[in-house]
Amino acid sequence: IMLQAVGSADDPASGGRQMPCHFGDVAKNIVTQSSPTGSQCLPAVGCAEAGRYIARRPTLLGCEAHGDEITYVSLGEGATSEGEFWESLNSACRLHLPVLFVVADNGYAISVRAADQAPAPVSELVQGFRGLAVTKMNGWDYAQCRTKGARAVARVRAGEGPGLIHAQVTRPYSHSSADSQAKYRDAAELAAEARHDPIVVLRRTLQAAGIFSAEQADEIEAEARQEAARAAEEALAASRPDPATVTDHVLRVTTRRGAEVAEAGGAGAVAEKATGDGAVAGKSTGGGVPEGAGEPVVMAEAIRLTLHQLMAADERIRVFGEDVADADEEVLDHVEGKGGVFGVTRGLQRAFGSARCFNTPLAESNIVGRGIGQALRGLRPCAEIQFFDYIWPSMQQLRSEAATIRWRSNGAFSCPLVVRVAIGGYLTGGAIWHSQSGEVIFAHIPGLIVVMPSRAVDAVGLLRSAFDAGDPVLFFEHKHLYRQRYAADPMPPDDFRVPLGQGRVVRPGDDLTVVTWGATVQKSLLAAEALAAEGSSVEVIDLRTISPWDHDLVCESVNRTSRLLVVHEDTLTAGFGAEVSAWVTEHCFWALDAPVRRVAATDTFVAYEPGLEQAILPQVEDIVAAASELARS
Repeated sequence: IMLQAVGSADDPASGGRQMPCHFGDVAKNIVTQSSPTGSQCLPAVGCAEAGRYIARRPTLLGCEAHGDEITYVSLGEGATSEGEFWESLNSACRLHLPVLFVVADNGYAISVRAADQAPAPVSELVQGFRGLAVTKMNGWDYAQCRTKGARAVARVRAGEGPGLIHAQVTRPYSHSSADSQAKYRDAAELAAEARHDPIVVLRRTLQAAGIFSAEQADEIEAEARQEAARAAEEALAASRPDPATVTDHVLRVTTRRGAEVAEAGGAGAVAEKATGDGAVAGKSTGGGVPEGAGEPVVMAEAIRLTLHQLMAADERIRVFGEDVADADEEVLDHVEGKGGVFGVTRGLQRAFGSARCFNTPLAESNIVGRGIGQALRGLRPCAEIQFFDYIWPSMQQLRSEAATIRWRSNGAFSCPLVVRVAIGGYLTGGAIWHSQSGEVIFAHIPGLIVVMPSRAVDAVGLLRSAFDAGDPVLFFEHKHLYRQRYAADPMPPDDFRVPLGQGRVVRPGDDLTVVTWGATVQKSLLAAEALAAEGSSVEVIDLRTISPWDHDLVCESVNRTSRLLVVHEDTLTAGFGAEVSAWVTEHCFWALDAPVRRVAATDTFVAYEPGLEQAILPQVEDIVAAASELARS
């Protein structure tokens, strides 16, 4: 406690990275806490369902579970206002999971009274959750806590379903050093609470029972103060973190293209070739394309086949999300089956069972949060967000939980979660909420790997590397490319990988560099062909990974061509093209013969009417016009 309070490098929870009272200990299975209230509940549910899955498969690599384990998750009554708390109750009850929720209710969320947050106490509000056993107790009564708490734990441990303890507790101090509860609580209320201080109450109870005298109690308190003082002195003398280590544990394994494998961080690093066991992965494309066997398959089918191969090889992989299953088990033998709205997960449930491919509630935070919990237990969960346009409810889980867990725990915990997301427009009718791009928002988050392939072979190689990465990966699959024949490829060899963070030159050239990704790769290639007819030699680079992106490849190209055009489908203002442009301007300035240009979507939303959509999203003629002007400058 004291080591964390002073930010010591010896703090076992975070090495000085987290503020006080954010405890964690990997040896004791205590996940390092985050600050957002309520966000811990969904990962707790994921931990519990992973425990059940692992216990039934005791030979899973790197996974351990006990048949009678429970998952304990605590929160304050203020956090019960968060939707993620209710989502976690929903899944814990529906799946009959061994989760014990403990709500410590001191009546205030900083200064907001419980009565201002909810129409009734949480123990009353949860009565409709079937299978949830609710226990109410006075948190200042030690004997009651021991008796009722043990009973609640025993019930959950026996497999009778989740439980919730609603404990009335005191708040002896203000919320923080910046808060003074005397500003919003009157003297009478504070005095009454002081009388219920659990330490005072316990002392009074034990003295009344003759366990010890007042003098002995004074001696115990004096000894406790001395022990705390000694601990504080030792903590103040403990070592401080080395500032040079601040980017350690942002990602597990990162290198510069082809360099030695080493754990590091930093936005310029390139994640590469690490498998879940720390081994080196198989062949990579480098700048070329492997020779696959068989007929070309479109991207959607290539991803489906890859998921099938990966699941067959690794029982730790579970696929889940909205509509990803084929059908309910009762009718599975009598219907064709769904397998995702784009058919990408078709047949996975039939092949591997409902424990490994299953539907979830229509709640994106639930999908991702439970995936995080499973990843913390050593599984390799693959969550699907049906459309990028609906990813936003999961932002808290992605940003505050998945991306930070390795860094905030100083490398003690990791989150090997793959989140597949259908993204993008050019659908002629997708409109606002089926056509969005916005990869830049996630590229801004340290600790997340962001991938967007433009063709089938890269989708295969990147997806395999995503499962090897050991860190959370957002795997963006462009809907427009799912079934385009120009993006089809034969399936590559089973050991084929595309290193995360490595781009590819898809068309060499000497006069101008175009950097792009996703659906605009093909449009850039068509533009390059048109420009070649005019005498301009255009090099087209597909980044493939947005974060971390391949600085070296882009720099090498710009140093040769002296001109750069960045093309992307997201809106122009603050799109990822701005980051590429800024970096190149900073690091390749003297090689540039002209300012960096960008072609991107208009700063608005994607419209339903095809003509409007075409006007909003970047087209081949837009790229040709910008490149021609840039080549002449």
